[in-house]
Amino acid sequence: MLDVRRRDFITLLGGAAAWPLVARAQQAGGIGSIGLLWPGDAPPASPRMESFRQGLRALGLVDGQNVAIELRYAQRGPQQLPELAAELIRLKVDVIFASGDLAPKVAQQATETIPIVAISDDILGAGVIASLSRPGGNTTGLTILSPELSAKRLEVLRDIIPGLSRVTALWDPTTGASQVTMTASAALSLNLKLQVVEVRRREDVAGAVRAARNSQAEALNVFSSPFLASLHREIIAFTAEYRLPAIYQWKEHVEAGGLVSYGPNLAAIWRQSAIIVAKVLKGVKPADLPVEQPTKLELAMNLRTAKSLDLTIPPSVLLRADEVIE
Repeated sequence: MLDVRRRDFITLLGGAAAWPLVARAQQAGGIGSIGLLWPGDAPPASPRMESFRQGLRALGLVDGQNVAIELRYAQRGPQQLPELAAELIRLKVDVIFASGDLAPKVAQQATETIPIVAISDDILGAGVIASLSRPGGNTTGLTILSPELSAKRLEVLRDIIPGLSRVTALWDPTTGASQVTMTASAALSLNLKLQVVEVRRREDVAGAVRAARNSQAEALNVFSSPFLASLHREIIAFTAEYRLPAIYQWKEHVEAGGLVSYGPNLAAIWRQSAIIVAKVLKGVKPADLPVEQPTKLELAMNLRTAKSLDLTIPPSVLLRADEVIE
């Protein structure tokens, strides 16, 4: 979430801050355009697009009036991203907004001139930018600290599952190895055995969860990635079938039936990214915009799911939770 001073500043400027873009668009008889490059095989699930549009509106940019959003998503898998990036460049979008670690890098390979705003799992570790404070080049955005949080989620699992000793992680390899290495290090320090299973396609989910069960895993850690997030319903269904407790990044996955989540607020992240996109549309260079990070992390629990797994969540953990579904 935005801190108070920054929020007040944005409220003060409001629509007036967007005036240069609006004026230019009206004079040119056109509107500004945002190319949204999404690596999932289906459009971004709620609350992403709604929150993104809210963030734009906070700075006077209204989709369909003075700005247009061109959404492209990878129906045929990550290998389609270069083709989609090229399409956005042919459309001459004013800024590309890309999620994950792979999509921003694909956009960078496609253009050195169009500004890129990224929501990245590990923006520095993935090599998307050179420095958090001075990104350089044509890219800036948000990093959502996925390697650190994926490791931290092991601690949450240990706190809610008595005697936990074996955990399987689901990993989208397009996000790079940083979540694997940091979580493996955390597992070692917590005396947990960690198995990492790759998920490259929607069809891989059933086999991945089955592999976890067959390895006698007592819990599942779903690593962060836009692609894995787009598979959350399948993952939740198979973990229920195999009676495996699982931890996710977003509270929306707990609301959909997952057991527990720990991570940033998804709606806030997409609103925050829209504010960065709006700044770029108004002429601020990405190289001059420091990369932002989440300011609040949330722990969410689904007690109905816990009951179905015959799992009793310790009161000490429930007291720490920001949201409890009963």
